[in-house]
Amino acid sequence: MSQSTEELQHATVEQLMAVIGAPDDESVADAADAAVRALDERLRAEAAA
Repeated sequence: MSQSTEELQHATVEQLMAVIGAPDDESVADAADAAVRALDERLRAEAAA
């Protein structure tokens, strides 16, 4: 099931807040990076449509 843009936005915010809480945790940073990339990809696809 694909996440909606709003769900991706919320997930990104949650992941970035996790980075603030654990700035030295590489796995947290990787998860935040994945969330940002997924949201970026979605927004680019929507803009191109």
